[in-house]
Amino acid sequence: MATIDYSSVKPQKPWRLDSKQLAINGGVFLLAVLLTPVVLNITPLNGKLGASFIFVVLATIGNTVLSIVRQGFKTISTSIAATFIYLATALVLLPLASVLFTVASKGITAVKLNTFTQDMRITNPDAPFTEGGALHAILGTFEIVLIATIICVPLGVLTALYLTEIKGRFENLVRFLVQAMSGVPSIVAGLFIYTVLIVTLGINYSGIAGAFALSILMLPTVARTSEEVLKLIPNDLREAGVALGATQWRTVAMVVVPAAKSGILTAVILGVSRVAGETAPLLLTILGNTTNNLNPFSGPIAALPLYTFSLMKTGLDVAISRAWGGALILLTLVLILFITARLLSGKKR
Repeated sequence: MATIDYSSVKPQKPWRLDSKQLAINGGVFLLAVLLTPVVLNITPLNGKLGASFIFVVLATIGNTVLSIVRQGFKTISTSIAATFIYLATALVLLPLASVLFTVASKGITAVKLNTFTQDMRITNPDAPFTEGGALHAILGTFEIVLIATIICVPLGVLTALYLTEIKGRFENLVRFLVQAMSGVPSIVAGLFIYTVLIVTLGINYSGIAGAFALSILMLPTVARTSEEVLKLIPNDLREAGVALGATQWRTVAMVVVPAAKSGILTAVILGVSRVAGETAPLLLTILGNTTNNLNPFSGPIAALPLYTFSLMKTGLDVAISRAWGGALILLTLVLILFITARLLSGKKR
């Protein structure tokens, strides 16, 4: 009796397109691009919105016809649905790409080597780009965000553990308060810290006051995201820890938290991204500065959002370009932080 060698049989993947099919799809896309201005000239539509609408219609028709030729009329609904899925994805990515391109194109001219080595202590906002820099704002942002992270990460993770592991009698109240805090406007957080620390307790404008204001905004993001991540951990892991004789806290510390490490780091990054660009609470708590201040407990301090805002409101062309440069540096720092956290969490791809 003949035997079949199944090791040489390759699995079929009909959802993947070969090079010929990809070339045909690319041709349909290119044809839609080329026909868009032609159709635009013979229709009452005009502008970018009209061109986008015509392109979508032509691409949908082209993909539908191509699907009918390949697989028959039964695939019309699938082809139309796939077209709208791609369109929705493009609409989501388009604003992001537009923001990144705008910030990079307008801010790259103002970013020089001295931007990272000098401050604005003796430099006017309209001075050439080769004079002055944003070192004071970069250092201030690191100080404030670092202190806010040190405050929020333990509180946020412990809150998430209480909601998912302990589930005490105050579970609903704590969850309600966390959800309510997530909707607090940033200016309200700044006003609260200004009233309590600066007006009532007499603490001067300082980095620690700004960090407390950012903590109010960062805490609910870290807590809610960590809670959702911890909910994804299978109960089998918890039961296995208990079955081996470990107490609840040891099971959580040695099994649950390590299993959720990647998601918790993502929660921290989301929290940092939430507060890194906030300006309103910093206006009321750190006041701003043009020189380096490495002591977050004494005196006004600078930050990249406040640096950008202060330069933008001058109305000077050079100062506005410097402001775009500050925004570009802030985006770059957040991106570097995100990539570093993903690498540390083991997510290489």
